[in-house]
Parts: sequence; C-alpha cells; structure tokens
Amino acid sequence: MSLADTDASALWLSLRLAAITTALLVPLGTPLAWWLAGGRARWRVLIDALVSVPLVLPPTVLGFYLLVLLGPHGWIGAAVHALGLKALVFSFSGLVIGSMVYSLPFVVQPLRDAFESVGVRMLEAAATLRASPWDRFFSVSVPLAARGFVTAAVLTFAHTLGEFGVVLMIGGSIPGRTRTASIAIFDHAEALDYGAANRLSATLIVIALVLLVGLYAVTRSARGPTAMVRTWPWR
Repeated sequence: MSLADTDASALWLSLRLAAITTALLVPLGTPLAWWLAGGRARWRVLIDALVSVPLVLPPTVLGFYLLVLLGPHGWIGAAVHALGLKALVFSFSGLVIGSMVYSLPFVVQPLRDAFESVGVRMLEAAATLRASPWDRFFSVSVPLAARGFVTAAVLTFAHTLGEFGVVLMIGGSIPGRTRTASIAIFDHAEALDYGAANRLSATLIVIALVLLVGLYAVTRSARGPTAMVRTWPWR
C-alpha cells in the first residue's frame, strides 16, 4: 500500500505543519499555563474559558473568524498588507497561525495541570534558599512538570496533524501549499476514490497510534517527579 506523490506531499505538509505549530506553541503557551496555574486574578477564569473555546466551537466557526481577521480587510490581514508582507490567507503561514489558535488548549491545559500539581512547598523551599523567580521556575517547576510538557507536545502534534475545518477555511486546498492530509482525504472521498482515501487515512491512524503509545509509555514509565529535579544551582 503506497501513497501517490500528491498524497505524500499532503502528508509531508501536515507533518511539517504539526512540527512547526508544536515548536512555536509549547514555548508560547508555557507562560500562560504558568500564570493560569498560580495566578490569583479574578478574571483568570475568563482567560481559562477563552483558552478552552476551541475545544467546543465547531472548527468552521473558528476558521471563519480567523479567515476574516487574516484576510485583506481584517485587522491582522490589513496590517500585514500595509507592511508589504505576503498575505496570510491561502498560505502555509496562515495555516500555522490557525493551527496555533486551534491547538492552544492542547498545550495550555496539560501544562496548567502539571504546574498545579507541583504545588507551592517546593517553590517556597527554593525561595528560602534565595532562589530567584527565574531559578524557581526553570530549576523546580519545569523539571517537575516535565511529563506535562511531553503530553502537551504530543497532543498538539497529533491534533494538528488531523486538523480539517480550520485549515480548509484559511488555506483552501492548494496542492503543495495548503492541501493537508485531512483535506486530501476529503477530496478523495468526494471523488469516490475510496482506495486512496483509505490509504491516507490508515497512514494517519498509524502515526496517531504510534504517538499515543509513545506518550503513554513515557508518562507511565517516568520516575517520580521529585527525581527529575536537577541540583539547584544556588546551593
């Protein structure tokens, strides 16, 4: 069972989109997750809800508003045009932006839960040893939340790999540029080419299973969280 060149190109584009989205979203979502885990602001609940909106909204709704914002008459699209930059809609860059918005909760929620599980005792102990906030974050919280980072990265990659509605609304189906694997499957099914749709679907299933099995293996075999804390530099 082999994939045609066009399907291989669509699969490669999906893999590249998932990798770039994950690489950008994990470091960008970490400060937000940290703040949600330890912040005391009353409107933190509102931010938490906004982060979770992509989980409950139909992808086409989110894709539509992103299309409006990124389009030539939208706030972001108009600013990009004024700067003389390439349009974001129907481009790979637009897909990355849309994927980051759509996959945001898959990064923030696991990291928020991981940071909350760290608790305050270790951080207070570090503070008594004159550790700065940066030291406490990178030397205590991050190592203790390591499994949360693994979960966030794997779920974001797998989720982005299977995106359909958002990427279709923003990028359309341009071969080699915005035609992802999920869109290629839809195109094959619409053309009644079920054999090609089956081959590409089976490939995505295998990739997803490998990612999830690897995730569960890592999280279940990981040592206790306190064993992952490296020696504090301020001792």
